[in-house]
Amino acid sequence: MRDVLQTEELEIPEGIEVSIKSRLIKVTGPRGTLTKNVRHVNMDIRLVKGKTTKVSLAVWQGGRKHVACLRTIKSLINNMITGVTYGFQYKMRAVYAHFPINCIIQDDGRAMEIRNFLGEKTVRHVNMLDGVVVSESKAQKDELILVGNDIDNVSQSAASIHGVCRVRNKDIRKFLDGIYVSEKGAIKSDA
Repeated sequence: MRDVLQTEELEIPEGIEVSIKSRLIKVTGPRGTLTKNVRHVNMDIRLVKGKTTKVSLAVWQGGRKHVACLRTIKSLINNMITGVTYGFQYKMRAVYAHFPINCIIQDDGRAMEIRNFLGEKTVRHVNMLDGVVVSESKAQKDELILVGNDIDNVSQSAASIHGVCRVRNKDIRKFLDGIYVSEKGAIKSDA
């Protein structure tokens, strides 16, 4: 069943500048600028200026999967707005039963190395993606905090850290060592 026209609207909060040109979305806010290319999705994206600025998304003659892209792109723009307003923060905890995992942060939080995972001599290196900074938590032992504006980059950096510390050739029900995401979301303003 094809719908003739399906639309979604998203209001842009004050202080956020959004520009759309041939499905290249650019969002500017207090924390910086994010750009996203959504040319792979076939839909109308318009900026409607009135009393409030809105982004209007429309799909013509779309099937079920095509119409589902509307909400995806709406969420994507929403995440960009949250990113340039508050930023995103992922907290990760190092979990170990016996051998303490050593996390060493390098070049101002742009990279890190993990030593002594399961007592292995191998040194694991992880580079953060653009705009992501990793730091050690002051309040909690063995906790890492990843901060950035782009949710994709922050979550992918967290996944890279998690993925490099997988237990191989052992029963993973028993060997639960690793670095796991414990908390994620927008950075809460301390007000």
